[in-house]
Amino acid sequence: MAQLSERLQRLAPSATLAMSQKSSEMKAQGIDVINLSVGEPDFNTPDHIKAAAKRAVDENYSKYSPVPGYPDLRKAIAAKLKNENGLEYGINEILVSNGAKQSVCNTVMALVNDGEEVIIPAPYWVSYPQMVKLAGGVPVIVNAGFDQNFKMTPAQLEAAITPKTRLLILCSPSNPTGSVYSKAELAGLAEVIKRHEDMFVLADEIYEHIIYTGRHESIAQFEGMKERTIIVNGVSKAYAMTGWRIGFIAAPEWIVKGCNKLQGQYTSGPCSVSQKAAEAAYTSVQECVETMRQAFHRRRDLIVSLTKDIPGLEVNVPEGAFYVFPKCSGFFDKSDGETTISNSTDFAMYLLEKAHVATVGGDAFGDPECFRMSYATDEDSIREAMRRIKEALSKLK
Repeated sequence: MAQLSERLQRLAPSATLAMSQKSSEMKAQGIDVINLSVGEPDFNTPDHIKAAAKRAVDENYSKYSPVPGYPDLRKAIAAKLKNENGLEYGINEILVSNGAKQSVCNTVMALVNDGEEVIIPAPYWVSYPQMVKLAGGVPVIVNAGFDQNFKMTPAQLEAAITPKTRLLILCSPSNPTGSVYSKAELAGLAEVIKRHEDMFVLADEIYEHIIYTGRHESIAQFEGMKERTIIVNGVSKAYAMTGWRIGFIAAPEWIVKGCNKLQGQYTSGPCSVSQKAAEAAYTSVQECVETMRQAFHRRRDLIVSLTKDIPGLEVNVPEGAFYVFPKCSGFFDKSDGETTISNSTDFAMYLLEKAHVATVGGDAFGDPECFRMSYATDEDSIREAMRRIKEALSKLK
């Protein structure tokens, strides 16, 4: 009997995309669903960036682009890394890909051998463990729960390292929790990594500009860490460019060459027009980034206050990104007479079916006690969503 490859059968489907699809199907049936499941800014791409894309079309940027991206875009990224992060990279240490998601996958595929271990703090973005499995690696999950603000400690990292450890995947600001590692916290993790030869860190910094306390810190800044770090970033979140599909890595040249070899075989270079748009994003005025950050900050304050007002939910105050990750385990084993909540997936499905609000259960993110809400939507929708959630949860006894 014909069947899919074992490699594919090892993978789980994306829970965030599945929930988003289910909410879209309900909307198509005429049901008024408020979607808090997807990590996508509701803003439009700024006009000056769109104008650059239109110029690129008129200037016939319609041929294959170089596999690692146009040199001008890589120069713009290098300038951004120097100006904003104090990090020096040459353009041969930068590779542009079809979204930061491909950048992460490229890195894992290029560095991890069969049976090697990749440490992933939980809660984690749903795709990290699946990408490790795809590469033949072994995800090693380190639980960093609600009580420690969802951040892994140096002691936890040290305890998880074995002779098979190849990589740590670190996301700050975090999806799904919004937690942000401070400079001191990153320094502590860096000291552990430096004690272990041939261990690297993939620093997913895609939410870098959506931060509410202090400034973003990169683990690559510490002495001895730049040669151990693969920075992943892109334009999707900061510039509201999710559909343009432009991400990048900044890393030691030998790693970039490896990822370039891989990318050359299965996608080639990223979209030509999108690259010219991304170049404009990095080289033009940055006021749009701050305007969107301030809006997310207001929404963060709003959704946290409304969540705290719902009996039975506990919530940390996220310091970045556009997610809250409240603890919902207080509702497990409760029922409204029709539906019994056994876990966070049930909880999210209950909110979708009874409150018509799409969220994502924490099981998919490696924390079964919590659930994720994205506040990348307007304030009126947030207020109405939280009103519905409060009403639906009041019926669980």
